[in-house]
Amino acid sequence: MEHQQRSQPHLSSFSDTGDSAHFARLLAPRLAYFAGVARTEHVTRAAEQMGVPQSTLSRAVVRLEQDLGVGLFARHGRTVALTPAGRTFLSSVERALAEVVRAADEVRADADPATGKVAFGFLHTMGSETVPGLIRAFRADHPGVRFSLVQNYGEAMLERLRSGELDLCLTSPVPDAPDLVSRRLDEQKLRLVVPADHPLASRRRIRLSEAADEVFVTLEPGYGMRAITDDLCQEAGFRPRIAFEGEEAETLRGLVAAGLGVALLPPPAVPRPGVVELTVTAPRAVREIGVAWPAGRPDTPPVAAFKKFLLARRGRLLPD
Repeated sequence: MEHQQRSQPHLSSFSDTGDSAHFARLLAPRLAYFAGVARTEHVTRAAEQMGVPQSTLSRAVVRLEQDLGVGLFARHGRTVALTPAGRTFLSSVERALAEVVRAADEVRADADPATGKVAFGFLHTMGSETVPGLIRAFRADHPGVRFSLVQNYGEAMLERLRSGELDLCLTSPVPDAPDLVSRRLDEQKLRLVVPADHPLASRRRIRLSEAADEVFVTLEPGYGMRAITDDLCQEAGFRPRIAFEGEEAETLRGLVAAGLGVALLPPPAVPRPGVVELTVTAPRAVREIGVAWPAGRPDTPPVAAFKKFLLARRGRLLPD
């Protein structure tokens, strides 16, 4: 009891300041020592099993009790017994230590060169053919590597890169930001997609300025293709009239087929009935595809291998 009364002001100082993170840093190195002593109920035996000097173990346990302001052990010579508070604390400590071990095992597994994980993001328009082909080719030499895949628009993926949710992403336009590293890999020609019964459908080529009076269906603001559409139309001398803003290129193709408008889109993986896709001769209508990753973040072996694979496919990233 005397020990508890002396220690209590030390504990209350943490509560008064609210510095729980600092308190956790003090506790963390001592928790494994406490659990070892609690399991053996013998300081000497615990020290032998853990491979540390007995004096180190004893001091750590005493300091833990002082930090908590609670007696965790009743001492009887060389043996110790948990107090009620010690039993309560041990239950939580064992769960915490088990979680640390689980987390350590998980990050080691994710970094394993043969069976680790790559968190990879890509554009919606690359999901049906390009990305499956890339992963299939990569796994021919790395069959055990696992992928965590995210399909989204460019800005959303860049934010996930910055937050640590993604290791790499394929995106367009290729970002230019100081906190990211990006490399151009390929470019993709864009088409003006018109309904099959449209007056322009008999054409094979078109100058974009000839579509100035058309109504467009486009992706929402924030999507790379929307920015490219706006820029190309501006370069052609007009501002597009927008009938619909969507999230999927194939949805837009369906709406073009229904006669809702025309659209600037990359080629489809599979030709869609009801539309005609015209080559745009002016301005030059392409989108650049690049890979991006966070600057300064070390790669795990599987991420490094996949990054090297992608960079090696510069100029031949996209299917013919």
